[in-house]
Amino acid sequence: MSEYIVTARKWRPTKFEDVVGQDHVTITLRNALNTGRLAHAYLFSGPRGVGKTTTARLLAKAVNCLHPDNANPDNTCENCQEVNEGRSFDVLEIDGASNRGVEEIRNLREAVRYAPSKGKRKVYIIDEVHMLTKEAFNALLKTLEEPPPLVLFIFATTELHKLPATILSRCQRFDFRRIPTEQIKKNLAAIAAAEHLVLDDEALLLIARKGDGSLRDAQSTFDMAISLCGTTVTHEEILRALNIVDQEMYFRVTSALETRNVAGALAIVQEVVSRGYDLKEFIGGLVEHFRNLLVIKAAGSAEIVEASDLYRQRYIETAGKFPLGDLLRCQKLVSNTDAALRWVANARFKLEADMVSLMTLPSSVEVGQVLRDLDELKKKESGETSNAAVASDPPVLDRRPAGHLSSPQVPAPGLSPRTTSPYRPPAEAPVAAPRTGSPNEGEVISRWKEYLDLVRQKWISLGSVMDATEPVSVDGNVVKVRCPDQFHADSISRKSKDLSDLFSEVFHVRARIEPVIGPSSEGGLNASTASPSEENPVVAALRRELGAEPLE
Repeated sequence: MSEYIVTARKWRPTKFEDVVGQDHVTITLRNALNTGRLAHAYLFSGPRGVGKTTTARLLAKAVNCLHPDNANPDNTCENCQEVNEGRSFDVLEIDGASNRGVEEIRNLREAVRYAPSKGKRKVYIIDEVHMLTKEAFNALLKTLEEPPPLVLFIFATTELHKLPATILSRCQRFDFRRIPTEQIKKNLAAIAAAEHLVLDDEALLLIARKGDGSLRDAQSTFDMAISLCGTTVTHEEILRALNIVDQEMYFRVTSALETRNVAGALAIVQEVVSRGYDLKEFIGGLVEHFRNLLVIKAAGSAEIVEASDLYRQRYIETAGKFPLGDLLRCQKLVSNTDAALRWVANARFKLEADMVSLMTLPSSVEVGQVLRDLDELKKKESGETSNAAVASDPPVLDRRPAGHLSSPQVPAPGLSPRTTSPYRPPAEAPVAAPRTGSPNEGEVISRWKEYLDLVRQKWISLGSVMDATEPVSVDGNVVKVRCPDQFHADSISRKSKDLSDLFSEVFHVRARIEPVIGPSSEGGLNASTASPSEENPVVAALRRELGAEPLE
């Protein structure tokens, strides 16, 4: 019986074209090999299981291959065989987590001085390079910047942000991407065909999505499924074997949401708990479920939804039952639940409460539609009012100008006709035009407080300034007011025109407000008509509301 090798090792790519989902890296490296523009240091960064170490080994073999084929290693020569079997003296793989100290880097600096034994270059692959200490990085800097001509460094890391900028600036950096689900699915289908295994389309898609962008994780799940289910694997067997939440359960949630079935939603939570599903995994799948509905509703297409053709059609049908605003609010609610589950003491209680909130979430209404409905209602009411006014005679003679409609009012029991007579707003009095001549000093004195109130209503800050002034004299068409300082005088001067216009509205005569700086005196025009407490509205309010009295 031959030794069993896991899929990730058995089907490791042997040439650059076999690397899945990283064409932007492999094409660049092949062009560099063909043109002889190979750098002395490369940095491969990206998530786990996307091909960083595999690509590093391919590059190391291609550099030292005796018979390369279009920059690809032939995997048959002695140098390639030694690399594949891990016994090459020219290609050394170093684990950065185990050899992270400065002493190991010093030993490496001594070793790079020696020429390669068989190949063209000595290649050092340092995996998880971010685990090196600060001192180790510093010891590596000079060698990395000016290495011997026959040395090539290849670094791989999943945490790029932990590397010093001095290291980054000395390497050519390649960012490996998460592999799309569809490409992982095609890779698994090819492996299954080569291994004479039978997996339906739903099972392959489920395993590919379980990898979450990592081909190695998906291949590990693939091995587990084959071990549990045998050579023939169906979608239902995958769900049972790996204890994965069925997609149908998420559609049951949206069906309960459509009918506002709170009891049904709580029953789904109970089923999730009783079957032993991970609540975090369930709510994560529900987030993706609402994301798919939201994307289809907003974009009008299911192309970017990772699902089989059958489920894509169901998503399209379900998305048509909900407004876009409702789907967006549901997505936000379940996303908040997903973020909060890791912090709560009892995840089930939190999930049940949020499921009830989801089922009772009020429907959203577009503002534009509300405004259109209001316009239609106003038009309808105005039309009915006009028809009623034309069809019936008014109970009393309306002597108001044309265009003002009144509706009959029935007197309430126990009230006299005088009390229940229809209300008629007084006719607007014509605005008196400013009269010619000078302001009357007595009128200015008697109505000065009224004038200040209007100033305060129109300009709050200017009203505060005018409260500190008092009229001094009326000289022709000039009303002089005393100000306590230059600030008040400048404020009045800047607003002189507005104050004059308001003065003409109150007194119906044109006059200019002229500030005069000086201390307050008893000889002002309003000295005999108003006390200091009456001049200040704050003091007046204190007296009125709290019964305050001025100090003797």
